[in-house]
Amino acid sequence: MVGMSAGERAQAAVVAAVRAELDGDVSAVFDAPPVRSAMPYALVEEPVLADWSTKDAPGRAGRVSVLVHDSGERPARLRALAARIETAVAAMPSALGDGWRIAALTLTRSRIVKQRDGHWTALIEHRVAMLRSAD
Repeated sequence: MVGMSAGERAQAAVVAAVRAELDGDVSAVFDAPPVRSAMPYALVEEPVLADWSTKDAPGRAGRVSVLVHDSGERPARLRALAARIETAVAAMPSALGDGWRIAALTLTRSRIVKQRDGHWTALIEHRVAMLRSAD
């Protein structure tokens, strides 16, 4: 993971946490929109980050989102998957590698919406703040 940006490190950490938690319960966990996939599946979107540096440490802050897509008449399975994702992301280790660490991680919102095509989508969004040590 040498040469990865702070955003790539945050996304990779969330992908790993979601994969570990949902292994066997979703068809896949993606870090980019899939061309196609069986449902349910999860997508960890590219983080939206801004500068959050201090006078002695580079930093980034922003939001990272996980979308889970599922089918069915009711979103009962999706609610359970979303709750597990919230827990898994909250429990991620703070060390991201190459000196980057998570300084703060907070659930911002969690929402389930029925799409026009009859499928369901859950959005689980966290606010993240990261700092990089000087050494």
